[in-house]
Amino acid sequence: MTSPLQPASGVSFATLPLAPSTLANLEQLGYSAMTAIQAASLPPALLGRDLIAQAKTGSGKTAAFALVLLANLNPRRFAVQSLVLCPTRELADQVTQEIRRLARAEENIKVVTLCGGVPLRGQVASLQHGAHIVVGTPGRIMDHLERGNLSLEALNTLVLDEADRMLDMGFFDDIATVARQCPAQRQTLLFSATYPEGISRLAQQFMREPQRIEVQAQHEASKIQQRFYQVEESGRLHAVSLLLDHYRPVSTLAFCNTKQQCRDLVATLKARGFSALALYGELEQRERDQVLVQFANRSCSVLVATDVAARGLDIAQLEAVINVDVAPDPEVHVHRIGRTGRADEQGWAFTLASMDEMGYVGRIEQLQGRESQWHPLTELTASGGEPLRAPMSTLQIVGGRKEKIRAGDVLGALTGEAGFQREQVGKINVNEYSTYVAVDRAIAREALARLSAGRVKGKTVKVRLLDEA
Repeated sequence: MTSPLQPASGVSFATLPLAPSTLANLEQLGYSAMTAIQAASLPPALLGRDLIAQAKTGSGKTAAFALVLLANLNPRRFAVQSLVLCPTRELADQVTQEIRRLARAEENIKVVTLCGGVPLRGQVASLQHGAHIVVGTPGRIMDHLERGNLSLEALNTLVLDEADRMLDMGFFDDIATVARQCPAQRQTLLFSATYPEGISRLAQQFMREPQRIEVQAQHEASKIQQRFYQVEESGRLHAVSLLLDHYRPVSTLAFCNTKQQCRDLVATLKARGFSALALYGELEQRERDQVLVQFANRSCSVLVATDVAARGLDIAQLEAVINVDVAPDPEVHVHRIGRTGRADEQGWAFTLASMDEMGYVGRIEQLQGRESQWHPLTELTASGGEPLRAPMSTLQIVGGRKEKIRAGDVLGALTGEAGFQREQVGKINVNEYSTYVAVDRAIAREALARLSAGRVKGKTVKVRLLDEA
């Protein structure tokens, strides 16, 4: 794998070997110049290279891979020539719309979306009428492949969009199953906002000498509101409680420089009634998985982590980041605070600094090109309400993919026989040997009792409540 390439932007699409009709359509759509990720990825991708491109949501990556798969397409051949895997139905719909807009230059290019939550019958009919490009989620794509509705024999381009989110949702095995059914002689384009371990595993197994491209973006000041607070060393952990009580973020990632500081902070927060968990390097994989599941599904309000443990983590809708200790490396600080304010969301970034850490703060100011905004701790006032408890609790079911359990089976058991409402059930994670389901905190113990007494996929199951606080 080649080293990450840092791109420029603002280059004209006319510099690319694209058809005149495609260039004219781009102009009509208002695509005047390439974004940084397009300028870096399109030239090698149009030459047929496999790519791992790292760029955040909203950077123009959909057009980057859409233009490649359209260039590889033979419109006169009615067979699936491109497949785009996405983590969610919402993203798949957005990608389909964008591909259709960019494909207007060619006549009769058929794009079909295959996602869960929609009856199979209509999707089967769309495939039977002939499709050039398929966009979908891994589970539903696998369904159609298993049933023989979808053939990938003519495929020349495989795209993994938001690959880190797919891995975060437990789709590694599904992606691997789909990739194995694609022809070996194909181009693979992988797009991701972060670079977790699973990406290199995918690259080693399913890509051919991929070129790696990375777009480093400074955060928009308007998206992330940064505030610095001066603290005495002895009052640092108490200051975290003050911040949480004052701002009351639903989801917070707190960074410490040592695992001991992580443990101490979690103990302090739990003693005050907060839902908090720690993440550091020495945790076993099983413990790490459980912590991440609970944080991602809103069963834990505060995740306290070291930088090493949080590497590759991309949590959607993270309201706040707290730097409990200042990062000695200013690049690490920028990476930490970039976890919040993703996509169109707003985010808070709070940094606690003692007099001994002012040198580190100076380096951060130099890198960001602006002075820090300092606020007094005395402005933080407790809301007077209940301690910040997570809205959900997590049930762990013994049994997962090995037992052929799917998210729909668990949802069906809770909303069917157990009698709960769909709105009371949150995120469901099916792992190899375990399944985790988030339920409204108010019904957690009742859901535990009813699931234990009932059946999932026709079988009785062992269930326990993960006690996070």
